[in-house]
Amino acid sequence: MKKVYCIGEVLIDFVAERQGSDLSKANQFTKKAGGAPANVACAISKLGGNGIFIGSVGNDPFGKFLLKTLKNEGVDVSLTQLSDTFTTLAFVSLSEDGERDFVFSRGADKELKYNPDLRKNLPGNILHLGAATALLGGPLEKTYGRYLFDGLTKDMFICFDPNFRIDLWKDDEETFIKKCMPFVEKSHLCKFSSEEAQLISGKEDLHDACDALHKVGTKIITVTLGKEGTLLSMNGNKKVIPSVKVTPVDTTGAGDAFIGCLLYQISDLGNFEPVFEDFSLLEKMVATANKAGAITTTNYGAIVALPTKDQLDK
Repeated sequence: MKKVYCIGEVLIDFVAERQGSDLSKANQFTKKAGGAPANVACAISKLGGNGIFIGSVGNDPFGKFLLKTLKNEGVDVSLTQLSDTFTTLAFVSLSEDGERDFVFSRGADKELKYNPDLRKNLPGNILHLGAATALLGGPLEKTYGRYLFDGLTKDMFICFDPNFRIDLWKDDEETFIKKCMPFVEKSHLCKFSSEEAQLISGKEDLHDACDALHKVGTKIITVTLGKEGTLLSMNGNKKVIPSVKVTPVDTTGAGDAFIGCLLYQISDLGNFEPVFEDFSLLEKMVATANKAGAITTTNYGAIVALPTKDQLDK
């Protein structure tokens, strides 16, 4: 089984559960471990895979809580760095249908420094780049680009998830799009929400969006559509793979569960070639990943709600 290196942010989600979508009216918050790349690493490890997280946390109680949480889920955090900057925080509101709104207080995640010693361990493995905060400047953005180069030169399978958060980019979406393009160009697999696919491609129709994004360079595209399932696109083939029906209470981490489960299945192949050649194989993988995403929406918080292999099989 291949190792999956997940690079980006890990943070504290302070979740206002059952208090509506207006954060200004929330008065009770529950502390949860979060951050998209960290969630993906946990999703892989909980399924029995080799999830490795590379990021930066503050040398403070919140940072220690995050490291302990990831370790408890079987994630390798030996490459995670401690910073004197305070751990990154996010405040999350949940509406009645489980949809979320975010406000960020950015901290230690931006301090991640490049580790050249890692290069010897990369060949033939998987690199997952989750970009919620990674393109906002600081050492993390430079480190991100250097690991992309390493992934390309070490024959890695590269996955990119833009993780667009409107609170982080305000009225600067054009900069976000521009910074995403090198990763869309070089990655083998890109996972988008429908909004991200439309934003980055400039196309309203999702089939047109996939065509435009393929022209940029990526070979495989998944566009998550919530309860409708996932649009899969590769080699001129497109198909919506349906999800399973659940009653969602919190959609936090559903996309991370999806891509984590998909990468777990790819890591278990031992050989990446079938992924690029067999659309029916990808269909089956995406159907399984849809189940993982759906299960995650039935519980509060991201990491605690991620399914185990037994839950997924049932």
